[in-house]
Amino acid sequence: MRTRRTDALVAAGVLSGIVGGTYGGLSSSGFPERPLDTLGLALVTVSSLALAFRRSAPLPVGTITVACAVAYYAWRYPGIFAAAPALMSIYTAAVLGRRRLAVRLAVAMAVGVYGLIALADVDPAPDGGFTLLSGWLVAMVVFGETTRNRRAYLNEVERRAAEAERTREEAALRRADEERLWIAQELHDTLTHSISVINVQASVAMQLLDHDPARSREALTAVKESGREAMRELRATLGVLRQADPDGPEAGLARLPRLVARAEAVGLPVRVLVVGERLDLPPDVDRTAYRIAQEAFTNVLRHAGPASITLTTEYRPGTVVLRVEDDGESATEVTRYGMGLIGMRERAVAAGGSLTAGPRPQGGFAVRAELPLAGRP
Repeated sequence: MRTRRTDALVAAGVLSGIVGGTYGGLSSSGFPERPLDTLGLALVTVSSLALAFRRSAPLPVGTITVACAVAYYAWRYPGIFAAAPALMSIYTAAVLGRRRLAVRLAVAMAVGVYGLIALADVDPAPDGGFTLLSGWLVAMVVFGETTRNRRAYLNEVERRAAEAERTREEAALRRADEERLWIAQELHDTLTHSISVINVQASVAMQLLDHDPARSREALTAVKESGREAMRELRATLGVLRQADPDGPEAGLARLPRLVARAEAVGLPVRVLVVGERLDLPPDVDRTAYRIAQEAFTNVLRHAGPASITLTTEYRPGTVVLRVEDDGESATEVTRYGMGLIGMRERAVAAGGSLTAGPRPQGGFAVRAELPLAGRP
């Protein structure tokens, strides 16, 4: 609606300019001219008002304006302003990408006007407006093409800017989701393991409180140590979130002895095997391996009942394989309801590796994680 209103205002302005310039004698075609009469005004009015539809119907408008201009000059009406609607329709066709139409209208205009000049019984005056007509026709086609290309360029720049902004927003949302997942995994692994140990030790302390105070005291000491460990883990996680140095060592396989000691303290015998030569792991792989082992130990503690654990760390060229196997009985609950397995698998995949978990044929449960030393591909 705004475009149609603009074109209508342009048409009215062009008509006013042609009529005012012609009656004011501001231009001459170079031929002997007759006074502007009703027919001449009709030709100028039709060609000017047709410009109101120049963008919606470029072909009919171009045909009308060129025909009216040629007829206007064939009748020897005064001035050169009557060519303005035809020039504008040629420009509009070029801007709309109708290059062939623009060229054909320009050629038709040139052939019609210069045909009249060739057939005239007198030559036009050297200072007449027709001497510049060919230049104006070429200029309208070139100017229209230039305008179209520039508009296309600006539209493409705006589209790319909008696409870049959308991509940045999506990347920011994706990073936020990854950070939330990382926080959830860290807190889950830390708190679940520590609380499970505290729960077991507290139960032992309550059972032994009356008839074996010494062992009860040992269990309460283990509860205290588990609480301290949980606090250290939380401070380390919050330190990373604050982008500060965490208070405590970074989680990694170097902390496996402490994990084993805590499991043995609650009555889970642990057998530790190392296959191959120890390698320095990338930080993300090191952390992932430790968290998987920690969650596997937690699942044994919570679901396997009386059991023993075999922890195997195998170093291969370009890969580290971590296996946690137990001989407990309640593997079904872990398989069906353990959210920890989902977290372990997500950690392994995020590090570029894989994880398998399930009941063992001879009883118990096994977790196997294979992590590439290069980290995420």
